[in-house]
Amino acid sequence: MKKLLFVISFVLLTGVSSVFAQKLGHINSAELIQIMPGIDTVETRLNEHRAGLEQQMNTMMQEYQTKLQEYQGKFNTLPDLIKETKVKELQDLQTRIEQYRQTADTDLQRKRVELFNPIIERAQKAVQDVAKENGFTYIFDISTGALAVYENGTDVMDLVKAKLGIK
Repeated sequence: MKKLLFVISFVLLTGVSSVFAQKLGHINSAELIQIMPGIDTVETRLNEHRAGLEQQMNTMMQEYQTKLQEYQGKFNTLPDLIKETKVKELQDLQTRIEQYRQTADTDLQRKRVELFNPIIERAQKAVQDVAKENGFTYIFDISTGALAVYENGTDVMDLVKAKLGIK
């Protein structure tokens, strides 16, 4: 029994000491992404894409407003059949506008991923390379807020910036 307790104690102490022997680091990935080369180009392209989508939405909204004002202006003089047709036309246009809004949101998210992924992948690769080259077992991302205390770790931002050629 004493041997078993000794073995268990030894294993636990060895495991605990190996945890403390690990080299820990941290980085603020949100801050890193904002200073990455090419981020300005990505944001410009994303804003241009957004502006194009918004321009189309505005055109559709103007068409709706024009047709609505026309309908309201002639409401008292239109026969019931034409009123029904105009109401249906306005409802169809509202439906198309809502569908376009949803499609545009999805498209904008897809474009954001497409444009940001290469930058994020470069940042992740640089962090992985820094971890490997400097013997870090763990590097925590403090931008997510998931890490409560990181004062004993090493801030690897300067190492990653150097790896990426950022001053």
